[in-house]
Amino acid sequence: MKVYKFPFSIAYSDTDAGGIVYHGRYIEIAERARMDMLRGIPMPDIDIGFVVRKLDIKYMAPLKLADDLVVETEITDVGSVSMNLQQKFVHDNTVCAIMNITIAYIGADMKLKRIPGEIMQRLN
Repeated sequence: MKVYKFPFSIAYSDTDAGGIVYHGRYIEIAERARMDMLRGIPMPDIDIGFVVRKLDIKYMAPLKLADDLVVETEITDVGSVSMNLQQKFVHDNTVCAIMNITIAYIGADMKLKRIPGEIMQRLN
């Protein structure tokens, strides 16, 4: 499937006292990348939309203050109510972290719901 690329620059607020990106910030940066990927895809007003169901991160190399990176998001599997994504944090051709995530689609009643066909078409 298509890889969505999201450029990001590490700011002081992303780092700990040693200038290394705090581990929890990876989740926030990944969320911004996913939102960018979904930008322009209209979500039905009656639904909540996609929520994180499962998340796994493997850290391989540190990101530091002022690093410019790209978050590469790829849809790896699509089901009727959820999809799996892989997000790679790449700096200078080095994969610094890999996040595997499952997002599920829910309706206003907070229950799983089939992903609407128009969303599926736009993602493909």
